[in-house]
Amino acid sequence: MKLRRLSLDEEIRARQQARGPLEEGKTFEHGPAKFVFITLLVVVVVSHLIALLMLAYTPS
Repeated sequence: MKLRRLSLDEEIRARQQARGPLEEGKTFEHGPAKFVFITLLVVVVVSHLIALLMLAYTPS
């Protein structure tokens, strides 16, 4: 008996079929991308707040 691995395209197709359609507004397609996006957003907001505080409390 000879076992054959699926090609990469076939594996992706099988996973997509098993997962079913994505629900609008409930699913972020890529989990790590969501983490990176939120982390980047938090870093930008915090850095802007720190810069504003530094500008507000620097002697003129």
